[in-house]
Parts: sequence; C-alpha cells; structure tokens
Amino acid sequence: MAATLQAGSAASLKLDGNASPSSLSFEQFDLPTTNQRRLGPPHKDDTVIPLALRATSQDEIKLETAVESIQSLQAQGGVLTNLLAQHGTLLFRGLPIKNAEEFSQFAHAFGYRPHEIIGIVVNRPMLAPNVAPANEAPKEVLIYNHNESPQVPHAPEYIFFYCHKAPLKGGETPISSSVELFHRAQQEIPEFVAELAEKGILSKVTYKFEKQYAGGSTLKQAFGREVQDGDDVATQRRKMEAQILRYGRGKHTTWEWTDEGVLLTHRLPAIRTQPHSNLPTLFTALAAYFRNAQVNPGARAKAVTQLYGDGTPIPERYLEHLAKITDEIRVLHKWQEGDVLVYDNVIAQHGRQPWEGEQSDRVILASLFDGPSVPGAYTDADWAQVVQALDTVDVQA
Repeated sequence: MAATLQAGSAASLKLDGNASPSSLSFEQFDLPTTNQRRLGPPHKDDTVIPLALRATSQDEIKLETAVESIQSLQAQGGVLTNLLAQHGTLLFRGLPIKNAEEFSQFAHAFGYRPHEIIGIVVNRPMLAPNVAPANEAPKEVLIYNHNESPQVPHAPEYIFFYCHKAPLKGGETPISSSVELFHRAQQEIPEFVAELAEKGILSKVTYKFEKQYAGGSTLKQAFGREVQDGDDVATQRRKMEAQILRYGRGKHTTWEWTDEGVLLTHRLPAIRTQPHSNLPTLFTALAAYFRNAQVNPGARAKAVTQLYGDGTPIPERYLEHLAKITDEIRVLHKWQEGDVLVYDNVIAQHGRQPWEGEQSDRVILASLFDGPSVPGAYTDADWAQVVQALDTVDVQA
C-alpha cells in the first residue's frame, strides 16, 4: 500500500492512498468559523487551524484500513507530521473509532514514542495502551488555553484527543497557535518577551500526599512509580527523588519536603523553538494560570505558581494581555462523537470549556507522545536548554 500527498491549493488538498483498492484517501474540508480560522503571521498565508480531514470513500471504513493508511502516509517522510508542523492541529472526522482501544490503535499508527508523564498533576487512569481520560476536573471548571505540561521539564510533543461522547451545550476544546501568540506578544508587549527571554520562568509545583482538588493527582501518583507497599518513609522518599532526578535538569530542578508533601521548583524556558521551522513559540500556561485563577477559586489555582526566573512576580498586566491575545486568536472546537484532534504541542495550545448537563455527558480521551527531537532553545542560557527525561535513575542508597 502507498499513499501520497497531492499538491494543490489549500481548498483542494488531498491525501491519497491510491496504490491499493483498500487504502483511504483523505480530503480537506471546511469547518464553521467558530471552529476554524486562518492563522496570522508568522504562519504562511491561508494556513488554517485545525486542518480538517475526512476520508473520501463513501463505503464503510474499517479501522484496520484507516490505521494502515495512516502508517503509509507517515512512512513517506512523515506526511502527517509535516502537516502538524505547519497547521499545529489536525482534525480527523468520520473514522470508525468507537472506544479507547480503537483510539489507541489509531494514535499509535503515527509512529511516535508514547510519552511518560513524570510528575503528573491530574489523575489519568489508563484505559488502553497509552490512553487515559483527558481531564476529570468537574464540568464547571474552565481549563484555559495552554501547552501541555509547561510547568515541568518533560513535556510531550504530540497530543491526541478522541471524543467518545459530546455534550449538547459547551465542553468545546480551544485551539490556538503559540507561534502566533509569541509573534503578537513580541509586537504588543516586547518588554515582557524580553524579560522571559532573559530570565525564563520559575515554576513552583506543589504535590501533596492527598489530592489537592477533584481530578488532581497525589504525590505517589506523580513520582511513586517504584514505591512498593512496605517501603519505609526514607525508602519512599529516595525512590521519589530518583524519579525527580530523571528530569535531567541538575541544579535547575530543586525540591523541598514539607509536612503535606513536596514542593518542586524548576527554572524553565517559556520561549522555545519549533524543531521543524526554528520559529519561536510561547510554550506556556501563563495565561491559563491567570485566567483559571480568576474563575476557578480554590486549591487548583494554587497548585502551580510561576514567577520570572529570578523569583520576582510577573506583572498581571502582561498576563492579562496574553489572555487578550489568546481570546482573539483561538477557536473553540465543537465536538462530534468520533472526532480525533491531533496537536503539535510545541506550537499549538488546547484547553477545555465548561459544559451543561451531567459530568458524564462529555467523555474525551487523550494519548500523549514524544517526538524525535525536543524543542530548541531560544537563548544560550543553560537553563533554557530542553532535554529528554532519563529512562532510569539508580534508586539505591
């Protein structure tokens, strides 16, 4: 089986698998303007987010055929990876994905390495290989636009979301470009971008023995992979510290044990560069922490605190401006059951809108993957370098 990318205008873009009667062809289609928009500079003209794709076949599609077609496209120089690098987000609609196992097969067809979350801050029980609930926070909770895991050193490059059940009203998933966000911020608040470039971010993440909020994780869920029943306190701490050391950040990740758990402090770059284009991107949740704290009172807003890298507070006027830009450049994806959204996490942000009805009215599953390379550094500072987490660290005393 072979599949090729036919060149043409954005409106006529097709992904064709024409070497086998059983292979699929994918075509681009338009979404309502509330769901899709043309990206601004520095993206190329007429680049839309998300790029919406559907099979051209009118016949019943088998999951095996869809998986093989995705694999074939990726085998030809990473066709879909290249589209992700250009558009930031892809939407696949109309594919025969009905459950977590089928979603897992589809996501793995892209050929990426499954991402291990070190220091998870939300509870994500595994439902199928590398598949978990996207977020189990109460339906009233707003999760504003952000890149995934910007508060820790080890973040995924690709995120897959699958809609198993869509609410009647609300529950949209925001989509925006963090490349466009950087470009706008550099034009409108250049002094803030300069501060971020010079100082980076000091990210303080609190992990407690008990979960801090509904849908949150515990310290053991975050770093207790090697902890066993019967381990004494000293052994538990040593094993958890070994997991922290897997970040590979040396002096730029420190921790302090408290009566309630542990406080981790990371010095991180908020500006990174996309491996494919070398374009700078605001890899951050600064606007999200600010906006979430405004509308979601309680412990959730206090679990992560972010300052300039020198420990000084970030003025609220800059955070408000980031949120203002984000509101202007984002769209809200209205889910249909069976939809799959794929994000290049380095250059695209996501979130979650509240919804009406029952908590169970919205079921979105997630699958996270690493890319072949980590995001690039925007400056030469040692704290600005991003590294892949270590596979193991010796836990022996």
